[in-house]
Amino acid sequence: MVRAPLLDFGNEFRHTDVVKTVGLPNVDERAGHRAGTGSVGAPVIGGEGQTRAAIIQLLLEEGPITATAVGIALGLAPAGVRRHLDALIESGQARAGRSAPWQQKGRGRPAKQYQLTAAGRSMLGHAYDDLAGAAIRQLREVGGEDAVTAFARKRARTLVDGIDPLPAQRTGQSADPVAAGDDTVRSETVAKADEIATALSDAGFAASTRRVGAGVQICQHHCPVSHVAEEFPELCEAELEAFREVLGTHVQRLATIANGDCACTTHVPLTVLPDRAGGHRPNNASPSTVAQPATDVTNDSGRSAE
Repeated sequence: MVRAPLLDFGNEFRHTDVVKTVGLPNVDERAGHRAGTGSVGAPVIGGEGQTRAAIIQLLLEEGPITATAVGIALGLAPAGVRRHLDALIESGQARAGRSAPWQQKGRGRPAKQYQLTAAGRSMLGHAYDDLAGAAIRQLREVGGEDAVTAFARKRARTLVDGIDPLPAQRTGQSADPVAAGDDTVRSETVAKADEIATALSDAGFAASTRRVGAGVQICQHHCPVSHVAEEFPELCEAELEAFREVLGTHVQRLATIANGDCACTTHVPLTVLPDRAGGHRPNNASPSTVAQPATDVTNDSGRSAE
């Protein structure tokens, strides 16, 4: 099952060759107008990435358009234009089709017309973060802090939707399924953390797990809602609550991208220590203790941080 956040807060523009899609040289600020269009003497300034970005912007604004027209508009050699267009087609960001008869000038085979695909358009800049932030601010204004918290919890539950909680959580037994020190229960906890990491990766968080000391850490190397979470920490708090519900044990957040850390790291204890009253408590070591390089085999969910 593919899981996604309740609101799409946006995906980043990740193509390695494209570094910018707005504010390009040779582009007028006025909508629908390009400075120097039709002039061969105005080559695009910059490297490969900026050239590719200029072609993408032209396809967006004026496509379908021929390779010849792209070269004239940007002052590029035909071979260079076709190399970039072929790369865009191969990556699924653009497509080519033959010109209609009425579009053909002169004799010969109709020229190809290039335009962006839906995938190509989806990778361009957007203002989803601003829109999401404005929506949650309006929600808070209308329904108060409780409404924001309820929304955050509902969204967090969609991230782990379909993951069965551990038996201890389902049966209403101890809130700490590892209290008995059972190796089987520990293994189940690790496996459940892996399930959470996979679900998070499916939702765009590039998550993995690793064994560290007396626990396992869930690491989210990317956060598609980090800019919104900076203003609304309820989103992070609700995620942590959802992890607790699935794992059936206390978990501790060590770092968050929203607070400027390089990853969101959640520590899940696998052992418990006796407390002074003779009972048991989770082994929640300090961040400086648990956030160490993994000593056991790292279990990566298949997504990298890049």
